[in-house]
Amino acid sequence: MNFITLDFETATTDRDSPCEIGLTFVQNGQIVKTDAWLIKPKSYPYFNGMNIAIHGIKPQDVKNSPTFDQVWQELRPLLQNQLVIAHNASFDMSVLRATLTTYGLPFPELNYACSVQFSKQVWQGLPQYDLKSLCNRHGIQFKHHRAAADSYACAELTLRALAHTNCSCLDDFPEKLKINFGQLFEGGYKASSARKEAKKKKAFPF
Repeated sequence: MNFITLDFETATTDRDSPCEIGLTFVQNGQIVKTDAWLIKPKSYPYFNGMNIAIHGIKPQDVKNSPTFDQVWQELRPLLQNQLVIAHNASFDMSVLRATLTTYGLPFPELNYACSVQFSKQVWQGLPQYDLKSLCNRHGIQFKHHRAAADSYACAELTLRALAHTNCSCLDDFPEKLKINFGQLFEGGYKASSARKEAKKKKAFPF
C-alpha cells in the first residue's frame, strides 16, 4: 500500500501561515523517506509566541527559506493523485487549503484520511487520541511538534492500524478502518469522516 503522511507547523494562529511541512512516503507498506521544508510564512517576521513555544521554529530559522508558493512547485507533483494521511487532518488540510487560496494556487486532486478518526475506530475506548498518547501506547518514539517527526510518527501509527485490521490495499482502507476518505479537488473539497455503524433493528415479538 502506498500513501503519504503530512504535517504542518504554523507561525501564527492563522491557517495560511505554515512555517514548516513534513512528508513521509510509504511504498508497498514500508516507510521509504521523510522530508521537511522550512517555509517563510506570509506573516514574516512575525511569529506568535505560543506557536514558537509549541514547535520551536523562530523567524531567524526561516529567514532564507522559500515562501509557500515557491515550495509548492516541488510539493504539488508529490501530492497530486495520492492518498494523504494526517493526524487531525481537519487542521492540516485547512492549512493547505487556506494557504493555496492566499497564494491564488489551485487545489490539487487527492484523497485524504485522518488518523485520529480511524484510530478511534480501530482502538476504541482509549482515554486520549492525540499523536503523542497514541505513539506512547505503541512504542513509537519521535520529537513531537516538528513536521518531519510528526509525519513519520503518523506513518508508523497508520501502518500499525493497517496491520491490526489486516488491511493490505487502498480499496479495503475505508471499510476496514471504518472511515470515508476526504477529497481535495480543483475548486473545492469534501471532508473526511468516520463511518457510522448501522443500527440494528429491534425484533418485536408477535
